[in-house]
Amino acid sequence: MSSPRSSGGQWTFITNHARVLLRIARDPEVRLRDVATGIGITERAVQIIVADLEASGYLTRIRVGRRNRYTIDPTVALRHPSESGHPVGDLLGAFLHREDAPASESAGPPAAHS
Repeated sequence: MSSPRSSGGQWTFITNHARVLLRIARDPEVRLRDVATGIGITERAVQIIVADLEASGYLTRIRVGRRNRYTIDPTVALRHPSESGHPVGDLLGAFLHREDAPASESAGPPAAHS
């Protein structure tokens, strides 16, 4: 059996699509430039992801003056067949609820930072 470090490359459990959606859920008026900086990808990559999410019905974009305001539809099912029974709102809720919970309500010990 190989160790996790020997599998090569860096990978994460959460995709950039999920990261963009989570960032927009936190701030529906966020600039895509700020999303890109926060996630560590290019602004063009964020634009493509937002277009994907919009085309798939996960979010809508409304122009307000010189800015965009995004609205997420939490009822749209996740895309992969093994998760298609869950709406994207479940994913958002898992992350956003935990971030918004006061310290006294959070379950378990605080996460270790490296």
